[in-house]
Amino acid sequence: MLQAINLTKTYQQHTALNRLNLSVGKGEVFCLLGQNGAGKTTTINLFLGFIAATSGKALINGIEVKVNDPATKKLIAYIPEVVTLYPNLTSLENLDFFSRLAGFRYNRAQLEEFLTRSGLQRDAISKRLADHSKGMRQKVGIAIALARNAEVIFMDEPTSGLDPKATDEFTGIVKSLGEAGKSVLMATHDIFNAVNVGTHVGIMRQGELVHTLSAPEISANDLQKLYLETI
Repeated sequence: MLQAINLTKTYQQHTALNRLNLSVGKGEVFCLLGQNGAGKTTTINLFLGFIAATSGKALINGIEVKVNDPATKKLIAYIPEVVTLYPNLTSLENLDFFSRLAGFRYNRAQLEEFLTRSGLQRDAISKRLADHSKGMRQKVGIAIALARNAEVIFMDEPTSGLDPKATDEFTGIVKSLGEAGKSVLMATHDIFNAVNVGTHVGIMRQGELVHTLSAPEISANDLQKLYLETI
């Protein structure tokens, strides 16, 4: 579903991403680890079409990503570190609004189903986003991705600031997305979560993907040791 071919992004004299080669298949959850400035967010922004590549290609389902091109936009959803929704609208109203923007119309029962599938408690469905915790807002973001029928979901530091319980809940939800055949590319600093949720883990350094690992074949301790050696 996702492929980077010699993907490169430079800003004047600075190379933010250097000849990245990466693939994420259907049902895979690929976690990118690395320090700030390693190239994780740049990678996601290139796939989202927020910025243009200097050279190389980013492909989604075989379609080359271009800035503001609807051809790939309809296939994807994005969950940033801070989900920006309308605080004075309820969870259900936000979901209805963003679904309609994407061309989907659902009745109330269907909207509630998306929200409960995303792990949101039923008593929070009709509450304003302003009253939600960060973890609850993340779940509404996932519900929007489900309602959009996105095949590929990008996440940038989605567990940052979540408590252990909320992180564990989020991990379960992301695993279920993979099991449902969605492809997920996640940038994270959380080594333990990357091992738990990912099918693959990549370690980036100074704009390069230095290691690509099968998550089930490495422990969190071994990954942490390799990560510290790499950075």
